Amino acid sequence: MAKRRTRRKLNSRRLFSLLFCLAVLSVGCVGCGLVYSSIRDVPKLTPDSLESAASTLVYDKDDKLITQIGIKNSVPIDLKDVPDNVKNAFLAIGDPGFYKHHGFSFRGIARAAWNDLSSGSIKEGGSTITQQLVKISFLSDERTLKRKLQELILALQVERQYTKDEILEMYLNNIYLGEGAYGIQAAAQTYFGKEIKRGLKLEEAAMLGGLPQAPSAYSPYLDPQAALSRRNTVLDSMAKNNFISESEAAKAKAAELKIETKEPAERQYPYPYFLDYLTDKLIEKYGETEVFKGGLKVYTSLDQNIQQIAEAAMARNSNFPSSKTDANNLLQPQGAVVVLDPHTGEIKALVGGREHTQKRQWNRASQTTRQPGSAFKPIAVYGPAIEYKGMGPASVVDDIPVNYGSYEPHNVDGRYRGLITLRTAMTNSVNIAAVKILMDKVGISDAIKFASGLGIQLDPQKHGAGMALGGLYNGVTPLQMASAYGAFANQGIYVEPTAITRVEKADGVILEQNVPKQHQAMKATTAYLITDMLKSVVQSGTGTNAQIGRPAAGKTGTTDDGKDIWFVGYTRELVAAVWIGYDKPTSMQAYGGTYPAGIWREIMSKALSNVTVKDFQRPDGLVSYTVDGKSGLLPGPNTPSDSLVTDLFNEGTVPTESDNIHVFVEVCAASGQLPTERCPDKVIKPLIKLPYSVPSFVEDYNLRVPTQPCAVHEPGSSASAGGGNKPSNPAIPGEIKTQTGKQNGRTVRTDRGNN
Repeated sequence: MAKRRTRRKLNSRRLFSLLFCLAVLSVGCVGCGLVYSSIRDVPKLTPDSLESAASTLVYDKDDKLITQIGIKNSVPIDLKDVPDNVKNAFLAIGDPGFYKHHGFSFRGIARAAWNDLSSGSIKEGGSTITQQLVKISFLSDERTLKRKLQELILALQVERQYTKDEILEMYLNNIYLGEGAYGIQAAAQTYFGKEIKRGLKLEEAAMLGGLPQAPSAYSPYLDPQAALSRRNTVLDSMAKNNFISESEAAKAKAAELKIETKEPAERQYPYPYFLDYLTDKLIEKYGETEVFKGGLKVYTSLDQNIQQIAEAAMARNSNFPSSKTDANNLLQPQGAVVVLDPHTGEIKALVGGREHTQKRQWNRASQTTRQPGSAFKPIAVYGPAIEYKGMGPASVVDDIPVNYGSYEPHNVDGRYRGLITLRTAMTNSVNIAAVKILMDKVGISDAIKFASGLGIQLDPQKHGAGMALGGLYNGVTPLQMASAYGAFANQGIYVEPTAITRVEKADGVILEQNVPKQHQAMKATTAYLITDMLKSVVQSGTGTNAQIGRPAAGKTGTTDDGKDIWFVGYTRELVAAVWIGYDKPTSMQAYGGTYPAGIWREIMSKALSNVTVKDFQRPDGLVSYTVDGKSGLLPGPNTPSDSLVTDLFNEGTVPTESDNIHVFVEVCAASGQLPTERCPDKVIKPLIKLPYSVPSFVEDYNLRVPTQPCAVHEPGSSASAGGGNKPSNPAIPGEIKTQTGKQNGRTVRTDRGNN
């Protein structure tokens, strides 16, 4: 009988060793492949490559060169002319062991590797100054192992060919330090108005030393607090590495951050706010190195003629309210304007303030969010009412006192007009009407939905009835408002605004070709009805100061106490938004129909002076119809002739019911109140009957069915006794047409006529 073979027991230790060897072998193979690939593709080291760079060229809409962005602001300096505190600031924060290593630091690599492993991604490079010089001269900003290996290889080559002082000099002359400044000499001029060789204070040197890591994030112009914190970090590092003493660091940290606020004339550039906006957009897409040293060709939408007109209007003092004095400081109202083509979204002009004193300063046209006031009504109220609820210019709202919880809106002029059409409400910017339409017809969710289609995102948890009057949580920018109104001018199509039409590399390769990003935000008929109502604002409403002798539509906006005043308007060809206000919101004795409308008129009339006059194109799907202006319904047998209005309707929204609120009511001819037995003369006339009453100060109060009996003919009164003159009838303004007859022995007149 054969012996059974004994099954061999698995040795876990041997299995682990085998798997470990396989893993090491695999990693080694991958590593060798990566090293080979990195060596094969490593850029060639040449002396010129460590210093070469090219400016970005910027062109206008006609492909005419406007200016250059980049190394134009680069001034080389010999290392022997650089003060020790400047060199030490860069060494302390960037590479304390620079004069000891051979191109890379094991300690720095280990620290960076640990941080990368801890975060789960490649975030730190552990780069020495030599590696940073290689990176800005040869390599991209991508964070990959291959790029890191190439950086190490090139750093070793650089260390073999150049002395440490030569490397440091090239680094200090080429590193980007923000605001378009390459190298410490240009940076010292930009930030402090000084020459390096004449010396910088310790705190100034430390501020420059902190910039290379993130020039925009630590810019003293864009974020002074971040710049101050970073400067102090550099000072701490200098003390830690024995470049300065602790007391010197403490003294420098206590020093005020003093920055040059006025640029030298030779570094001013044309159309600065537009160029600042363009530069920010380019950096977002391509990074600072590519923008300032990559030799890009950027073709823009800028219309130099319109930009010059807009800048001139914003610089004219008479176009603004008077300045104020606060705590002995002169406060000047600021402003911003954006002009764009509503059909392409191309920005033709952009001005973010009344003066420009430094590169890439705060841009009120694109960065300042302020309350839009009534200029937001077409977006939050009238647009969605027409688009979603089937309302139109002849729809009716009752302008009477109302409240929604603790919120009680008021009209600026103190009037309560009673039953009015939406066109009248828009034309005269009636606040109560707008709030009632939003809350009773449209609803917050649909208002926010409509606004989002126009590029304005709102949080429904942070907005309520006040949104109808432009009460927003974060506010909007002039650029957002111009873009939103552009959809009304463009048959309901919203086009995302842009300043860039094409971007090319230095060798002609196209990086970006603008294709308008657009969508249908509303029906073309909705856009036209809003436009037609906004034409009434300019023709006879709050925006008459914006009349330019051609068809134009627009809306004024004024916030509480006049802290923000706006005019946003458009023609068939252009749309423009104008904002005026103090940087710190302060009351002004002005409203949107004054200064902003005047600036808008000046810019648009000049910009379109040689353009053929064209009216807005009316789309199919609209009909004209006559309705009762008090009910919004078809005229009925009781409708007075002066209550008729003719307006535009979306097809399918013309009312099918007839006026049901006008009824014939017998009233005392003297008082207009319900007659009593003592009233000698009575009339029957058409009055408005609704299931609610209104206060006597509502302007159409006397056109409504009275609720009180006649108080004129009370017992004992002269009128009751038949003596004296009869009081005139306050209930019947205008011409009265009468018919007379006999009823129960008394004279009764039937009045039908103008009310």
